[in-house]
Amino acid sequence: MLTPEHYKNVFQQAHRAGSPHLTIIARNNSLSHPRLGLAVPKKQIKTAPARNRFKRLARESFRNKQHQLPHKDFVVIAKKSAQDLSNDELFKLFDKLWQRLSRPSRG
Repeated sequence: MLTPEHYKNVFQQAHRAGSPHLTIIARNNSLSHPRLGLAVPKKQIKTAPARNRFKRLARESFRNKQHQLPHKDFVVIAKKSAQDLSNDELFKLFDKLWQRLSRPSRG
């Protein structure tokens, strides 16, 4: 997602899946594919390398799952404890949350 308006739309009437380490917010879009947005505040993850690592892993996880995901806009929001997880733990957590947001009952 590219513009602040895209992000604003997702934050209104969205459903979310969260954990102590990160939250993913989703909202239906009118496109034929899912989109990803990232919110990794400096306040939560202090160093640039740690923020970049989180974003890289989020994008990679999304890329691997995008063909199974519904047509929605997803915003991944990092929390402080996310930087303490290993790459493997983050991937497992992302998988779990993507699955939760893909359930049809989630509207």
